Amino acid sequence: MPQIPEKIQELTVGQLAARSGAAVSALHFYESKGLISSRRTSGNQRRFSRDALRRVAFVRAAQRVGIPLATIREALAELPEGRTPTEEDWARLSRSWRSELDERIKQLNRLRDHLTDCIGCGCLSLETCVLSNPDDAFGERRAGSRLLVERRGPAASTTSAAAATGGGRPSRALSGETGCCDD
Repeated sequence: MPQIPEKIQELTVGQLAARSGAAVSALHFYESKGLISSRRTSGNQRRFSRDALRRVAFVRAAQRVGIPLATIREALAELPEGRTPTEEDWARLSRSWRSELDERIKQLNRLRDHLTDCIGCGCLSLETCVLSNPDDAFGERRAGSRLLVERRGPAASTTSAAAATGGGRPSRALSGETGCCDD
């Protein structure tokens, strides 16, 4: 990793990329999203203050744990006068993000468990499948499957329905069967 002399207070985008490990394109993207900022030289080149290194490290660490960029931007905007995040800032923010991450972990665990059920079952029933239709969200709106094309009316044949699903026989969900979930 190239060392930048302490007396240099501003970094080019290439220097920032080399030191932070982020691609130049990622740095441009972060800047466009308001996560870091630069000034322009008379030759229209970007110059980043040295504290951009810490901001990029903060952004990348938050991204690694699954925090959306919009949430990261909001957190950085709350710092006084664009101050670089400190260890205390990270501790405070990570506490506030913890419940969001815990909820996501619960959701992912549920998805993983139901995925195993679906693979074992094989029905992929649009009516009762917890992956395709969690908590029967479609059933609350109207009767029947909401995942099928709306313009198909009662006149549609099971042959055309089978063709639409890629098989010679209509799927159990299309034919009204709900699969093993009803056994």
